[in-house]
Amino acid sequence: MRKTFIITGIIVAATFALLFIFNKLTSKTDTSVLYTEVKNEEFEIAITEAGELIAEKSVDIKGPEFAQGRDIRSTNIRIQDLIPEGTIVNEGDYVATLDRTELNNNLKDVQELLARLQENLNMRLLDTSIVQNDIRDEIKNQRFIVEEAAMTFRNSKYEPPTTIRQAEIELDKSQRVLEQRERNYTRRLAQNRTDIYNQNYFISRVTRRVNDLEEVLSGFTVTAPASGMVIYKRERRGNKRKVGSSINPMDRVVATLPDLSSMLSKTYVNEIDVSKIKAGQKVNVTIDAFPGKAFNGFVSFVANIGEKLPNTNDKVFEVQIKIEGSDPLFRPSMTTGNKIVIKTFATAVYIPIECVQAGVDSIPFVFTKNGTKQVVLLGESNEKNIIIEKGLEPGTMLYLNNPEKPEKFKLAGEDLIPVLKEREKVKKVEYERYRKKAEVIL
Repeated sequence: MRKTFIITGIIVAATFALLFIFNKLTSKTDTSVLYTEVKNEEFEIAITEAGELIAEKSVDIKGPEFAQGRDIRSTNIRIQDLIPEGTIVNEGDYVATLDRTELNNNLKDVQELLARLQENLNMRLLDTSIVQNDIRDEIKNQRFIVEEAAMTFRNSKYEPPTTIRQAEIELDKSQRVLEQRERNYTRRLAQNRTDIYNQNYFISRVTRRVNDLEEVLSGFTVTAPASGMVIYKRERRGNKRKVGSSINPMDRVVATLPDLSSMLSKTYVNEIDVSKIKAGQKVNVTIDAFPGKAFNGFVSFVANIGEKLPNTNDKVFEVQIKIEGSDPLFRPSMTTGNKIVIKTFATAVYIPIECVQAGVDSIPFVFTKNGTKQVVLLGESNEKNIIIEKGLEPGTMLYLNNPEKPEKFKLAGEDLIPVLKEREKVKKVEYERYRKKAEVIL
């Protein structure tokens, strides 16, 4: 029994000893990660944003053209069928079908109108022909009457004056009737020609409308204008066109055939950082689908006007990055990472941003491993590190965060405080000038 207690005691003592040693080791490890070294190396300022691949050039696959002058009123045309996105097509291959319902109904109505107009014209031509024949017969008969009256007048020269006068009156009367009928015939003929011309003109317009509708409807089966990969058209709000979406005469694009040999990475930068981005800046582009691969590029376009992305209130600006070279694996809409290099310093003294602290007076400082609370003059920064213009030497060890007893650290670098305060005044003046200028513009 006694032997058992002794063995148990030894085991417990060994366990406590091991726990003590482990705590010592881990505490040393934890302490070591709280420090970092002031570095003096190349320093790069960059902005990293996610984006997507788009083709620099593409061929649009369009619906039918509503040419200027065509009397076709259709605001929106629904996409009834569409081949899957990413399909490889050759020139002339089927791509989509548009809903013909509205224009088919219009075509049927216009064809019925055209048939009625042509029937009315045929009836008018027949009636005109009959009426004109009747009038010509009347004129011909009236000429015979005039001729008879003239003969009677010539034969009455040996008759009494009253008979001669009566014959003269009959001749004159018959001649006036003939002239009147000839004038009426000429007027009726001109009127009929005008009416027929107007009807023919109206029929030609309706016929042209029928032809236009038939021509437009023939384009409701959309085919590929070239070979390539079909990519759905992206609308202004970011949604892609699909079955059920609509096109209109002002925007007839159903899908596109991108040129995969020349690609861009499109991204959006917030309004705070966009002023730092200029055309020509170098960019390191990565593709999420190809881990470990990186591509060189440069900023080719920066939007002048901001926009709001869906489901956000942040104002952003579109930035396009031209990717140098090409890769057969590139596909539109692939997610990209874009590291836009704003500025590069050959050498700079810098530290992690989390090392920098500030009190109520906004004076920046760091805690050094040798026990000082060092005031620092800050320079430019990137996402992780910040340049130290004055206050630190390379190789100095710093706390990454607040030490346990910061009040015991001795303040150093007081000579930098006036410089910091003067710099803060300049910033306030510049900000006020900028604010007043913005108020004037607004």
